[in-house]
Amino acid sequence: QVQLVESGGGLVQAGGSLRLCCAASGGFLSGYSMGWFRQAPGNEREFVAAISWSGRTTTYADSVKGRFTISRDNAKNTAYLQMNSLEPEDTAIYYCAAKFSAGISVSTLDYRLWGQGCQVTVSS
Repeated sequence: QVQLVESGGGLVQAGGSLRLCCAASGGFLSGYSMGWFRQAPGNEREFVAAISWSGRTTTYADSVKGRFTISRDNAKNTAYLQMNSLEPEDTAIYYCAAKFSAGISVSTLDYRLWGQGCQVTVSS
């Protein structure tokens, strides 16, 4: 059974950078679209970025466009989220997720497999 495990979160000052990793164990990510979502305390889980199985198509939330970059390495069964110019508003638990059907999506409802999440805290 495939499991997703996020890593790379932590505490960073505003303006800093972090790179999140999402590794698949027990299976393969190739063929699946991947997404990153985040959830701040008291808020609903929101879309951050998504990437197609080939890596050729990506989409981003307006709030992170130009600062975050999603990528993947199917040979390593790993997806990444490079986060630059971080702001205190980016503080949240970040989740990666896999979508088993064709196409990328911004909706949590379309993703069937989720990681446990990792904390990102940006101090001002």
